[in-house]
Amino acid sequence: MDKKLLLKSHFHFIGVGGIGMSALAIGLLKKGCSVSGSDLVKNNETKKLEQLGAVIFTSQVRQNIEFVTSNFDNKLINFVVSSAIKTENEEFSYCREKNLTIKHRSEILAMLMRTYTALAVAGSHGKTSTSTFLSTILELCTHNSSSITGGIIPIYNSNCHLENTKFLVAEVDESDGTINKYKSDIGIINNIDFDHCDHFSNLSEVISSFTSFAANSKKLLINFDCETTRNNFYSDSKWSNITEKNVAYAIIPTINNEKHTIGKYYENGNFISNLNIPIPGLHNLSNITAAIAAARMIGVDFLEIKKNIKYLKLPKKRFEFRGEIDERHLYDDYAHHPNEIKETIKLGRLFINQKNNDESQRRRLIAIFQPHRYSRVKKFTKEFAEELSKADVIYVTSIYDAGEGNEDKINSQIITDLIYKQNKNVSYINNYHEITKNFYDLTQKGDLILNMGAGDCHNLWTILNEKNKDA
Repeated sequence: MDKKLLLKSHFHFIGVGGIGMSALAIGLLKKGCSVSGSDLVKNNETKKLEQLGAVIFTSQVRQNIEFVTSNFDNKLINFVVSSAIKTENEEFSYCREKNLTIKHRSEILAMLMRTYTALAVAGSHGKTSTSTFLSTILELCTHNSSSITGGIIPIYNSNCHLENTKFLVAEVDESDGTINKYKSDIGIINNIDFDHCDHFSNLSEVISSFTSFAANSKKLLINFDCETTRNNFYSDSKWSNITEKNVAYAIIPTINNEKHTIGKYYENGNFISNLNIPIPGLHNLSNITAAIAAARMIGVDFLEIKKNIKYLKLPKKRFEFRGEIDERHLYDDYAHHPNEIKETIKLGRLFINQKNNDESQRRRLIAIFQPHRYSRVKKFTKEFAEELSKADVIYVTSIYDAGEGNEDKINSQIITDLIYKQNKNVSYINNYHEITKNFYDLTQKGDLILNMGAGDCHNLWTILNEKNKDA
């Protein structure tokens, strides 16, 4: 869609408050389009959209669609949905009934990507972190880059920074099979894992979805350390944190602690320099290596990257320190797949082990986990139990359904019971208000608390603070 046509267009987002949908809505507003949207929940994203001039509805009824079609009848109106919007949604069903123009969010992102040199970040885990690191590097080194991601990037304090720049970093999602819509100048595959059981039946189907993404990328950058990616995709551009041989880019860690990671950086097997990276965790090192590799592939000077690497920060909800309450340290993390939980707990252990010099005051690692989707719990019950049991104390809350039905009567107790076989310090607690009510009985001074999940679990810190104010 060219600029003139964009300015003549209006976009209405059904479910505009989601992190991915709001990013697109912000981007279109910045491009000069008129935008409206609806969501049942008011949040920071909907407030920001209103401030930018969007019309926001806090209901999802047919009258909203009638308002849009009558008030923007001088424009080409597009109604935008994500795969999270169900067919019974009143706005969505009314649009279909009236044969109005409906577009999937992937079509809008793909349209925006076409007007830039696009660097598309894909993969089962670490997309938002890699997009954040790459966006930060390109912003500081080129001052000529935009971003649309599924998380809040600290350097922009937003999930969307869309300007008239040369480059665009775009986080692209494989969860619903729409990844085949995106064409990129550089396509990045972080890793491939079986997930999104509501859409895919097995790992082969997930791999197939990435195959089309790879084919649509002019250049492909892949993670050599991920066996599935390595065995299914060929590229001259590979990165590793295990070996500098037979890969184009590598950072081999020499120091890994709770403050930073120091490693030796290589290109095509040749040692270039030592790097001091202000982000802990080997999974984060992989994402940072990918970001540096992608920046180098578009010609960013290595010395510029090295100079600016000290400014890297994790996006929100990625091992995010929320604060301290009575000597208890609370971190939020988006981990909702067993392999993500594995890495998050490993990073938590790194923090605790650095501080546990005095064994008489041994700190505990507390995991609070809100499972996300019945289909995921059903598929990965054993894997969830295996990884969560590695914490010292575990609290499992009710499943966040994300709009899924529950024909199989899946609940969190099945994870809790399996954990109990490996670690007796586990309890099922219905919700976060219950955790807040009993917070000081459930925890003790010195605890590092990991609050993990992809639902509404990250409200815990706010609820705790409000309780403390009232106390």
